[in-house]
Parts: sequence; C-alpha cells; structure tokens
Amino acid sequence: MTFAALRATAQAWLAAGRPAMEVQVLEHRGSVPRDAGTRMLVAADAVAGTVGGGHLEWLAIERARRQLAEGATAVDDWAVALGPSLGQCCGGALVLRTQPLTAASLAAWPEPRPRFVLQLYGAGHVGRAIVRLLAGIDCRVQWIDEREAEFPPEPLPAHVEKLCVEPVEAEVGAAPPGACHLVLTHSHDLDLRITEAILKRGDFAYCGLIGSKTKRARFIRRFEQRGVPAAAIARLTCPIGVPGIAGKEPEVLAVAVVAQLLQVTGAAD
Repeated sequence: MTFAALRATAQAWLAAGRPAMEVQVLEHRGSVPRDAGTRMLVAADAVAGTVGGGHLEWLAIERARRQLAEGATAVDDWAVALGPSLGQCCGGALVLRTQPLTAASLAAWPEPRPRFVLQLYGAGHVGRAIVRLLAGIDCRVQWIDEREAEFPPEPLPAHVEKLCVEPVEAEVGAAPPGACHLVLTHSHDLDLRITEAILKRGDFAYCGLIGSKTKRARFIRRFEQRGVPAAAIARLTCPIGVPGIAGKEPEVLAVAVVAQLLQVTGAAD
C-alpha cells in the first residue's frame, strides 16, 4: 500500500467515524523490517499498511487493539529490540508509537518523497503491466499516449496521471530534472522522436527504450546523425530490464523493468 493510499484510508475511516489506532515507526537503529516514518492503521476488525510483518507486527496490532478497546487517548511509545526474545533475527531496534487516529494526527503526516518520478510513454500491454506493478509503490507517474482508447477503463491510482496528448514528445520538456523515462510506444518512429528529445535534454536519471540490441544500434546511428551528444547516447538503456530475467511476456518484462527503476533510483540516493 502506498503512503497516499494509506492516507486515503485514514481519511475514509475518520469520515465514517471508525475508531482506529495509528502505529508509527518513530525511530529505528540497525537492521529493521521498516524504516522510521512507516505507518500502519489498526481498527477492531481491519488493518491497513504494515510496519514490517512477523511477530513484531502481530504484537503491535494486539497492543493497538487493546488500547482501542480501553479507549486510550494518550500517545504510547514502545521500544523494541528485534532479537531472539521477539522471535525475529533482524538484530536492530526501533521505537513504535501508538496513538488514536484523529484529524489532528493525520494532519501531521508528512508528505513523502517519491522513490522516483516517471514519464511512461505507451499504454500498450507492457505499459499496462508496468502501471499495475507501480500501483503499490510510492512514486509519481505520468502515463502518456496519443491513443485514448488504449488506456484501461478502470480508475488509476492517485499517483498515476493519464495524459492523452499529441505530439507526445512535447511532454518530455514538462518532466522535472532527474526524472526517469520509459519509452515503449506502438511506433518505432514515435519511439525515436521521444527518445531523441529525452537524450537531447540530458538531465534524466534513467532513459529506457523497449527493443532489441538491433533496434538500439539503428537508433544510435540516427541519434549520431542528428547531433545527439555521445555522453547522452551512452546512458540510453536498451534493451530494458535487469539482466537475467528471461521471458518476453508483458508481465515478466514489467517485473524486470520496475526492478531496474528501483535499482537505478535506489543507487542514486
């Protein structure tokens, strides 16, 4: 569940008058399942989000539900060592904070920094598979295609923005510096124009182009003829996806590509 989705759940529970407790990882040290700032919501009959699973989470839910049943109103900070006594071998330590979910506590939630900002060009099979995987990841996505009918009819996650525009390559200029770009449209000519615009702009964290090594070689020749800087061309990722994942099914390729995005942007932090 993304942070935005958890916030939406909290808002819905408050609006419905559903009593709940908020469990937050307040501090962490060493090897722990989730970092400081992670939150989970606990109602009498439901849980949203996670503070890492395992015995730690089971105890945290039990503690929160006991406080909920007792009508607790105070903030409760609980220091936990993740060792044999807890049945977990992480070896780190953390402080969990439990408090009633209120409008005031929700207003204090910070705005999270997305893992990455992505311009995703193409609403075909691979694009749709990628968006399904990104639904549960804290990122920001502009999903761009000139064909309205290719987008799925169901609502998109709040962090995915659909853009049906023409010319598609003009959207490259709207991306923030350091954005990621994935180019996988229905047209090689359109792929060429979009990728050229990304490479000429130059300030990208990742530029992935769907295709084979043959397609890469042909595109590079065109880029060189059009004066695209060699340093930018060298940063082009084509084929896309982390090495070692075999298969061309859209879902398999999506897993490889999303893993690569997380790998690239994680290394940049």
